[in-house]
Amino acid sequence: MEVIGTLKKIDETKTFGAKGFRKREVVLLTEEQYPQPLMIEFVQDKCDLLDRFSTGQSVKISINLRGREWENPQGEVKYFNSIQGWRIESNAVTPSQDLPEMPAGHAFPPADAYNQDEADDLPF
Repeated sequence: MEVIGTLKKIDETKTFGAKGFRKREVVLLTEEQYPQPLMIEFVQDKCDLLDRFSTGQSVKISINLRGREWENPQGEVKYFNSIQGWRIESNAVTPSQDLPEMPAGHAFPPADAYNQDEADDLPF
């Protein structure tokens, strides 16, 4: 799955536990009619992917949806979801992808430019 949007926030890498589990979170503001702020986490070696990006940048992030089950001390089962990023790339349009702009007046010839003297052989 992929999501496209603007980077609203990029957190620092945080390390947890004796084994050094690493996690870094970003907030992506989606580009749709009603933009949604999505928190996406990058873990372990994927944390370093965010080093070359900054807030305000338009990006495309490849994600996986993760879910887990947890039982609290009272025996109640709870479910948690997370969005985990595994690839991020710039979504900016490069100049080579732009089409040359055509002036509005040159798009189509004016209607009176056609020869009105030619016989109209259309059946309707």
